Amino acid sequence: MAASSGIVLKSLSILLGLFFIFVGTLKLTPHISKDLYKDLRTEYVKYAKVFPLTALFGLKIASKWYRRSIGIIEVVCGLAMVVIPNHKVKNAANITLLTLMLLGVYQHWMVNDPFERSGPALVFTFMLSGRLVVWFQTSRKEAQLAAAAAAPDATGATTTTATRPHED
Repeated sequence: MAASSGIVLKSLSILLGLFFIFVGTLKLTPHISKDLYKDLRTEYVKYAKVFPLTALFGLKIASKWYRRSIGIIEVVCGLAMVVIPNHKVKNAANITLLTLMLLGVYQHWMVNDPFERSGPALVFTFMLSGRLVVWFQTSRKEAQLAAAAAAPDATGATTTTATRPHED
């Protein structure tokens, strides 16, 4: 079980990271798709108007800088999920991207976008949430195995060999 969870976690991290590198790059440059880049520029004009901090504090942000900021954050967090082996960094990137996806869902809802536009944000919200759940379950299982390996046995001696979990 632990080995398969590790594979799932690693696969999700890499696939999600690559996706966000790609999507962030689309927001930053027209080199991949000029039409999609132009469409994103138009859409971010609407999204900047419903940015939550605008409603709360009157803070207005230019759509150009809003789109670029989101794109840079997506690329950086995507790279962290693909390249950096530290789980704390990966989880921080995951939570940041999850926050961006929740912001995206909110924005799509506020501008009355059709489901075709908001669907991907919903799907990736669930995928990022799922990755965090898998990480939590895997780390909890590893902690239980480590505690069992360090616990004293019936004779009072500490067990030094960890038992291998049942694999399906």
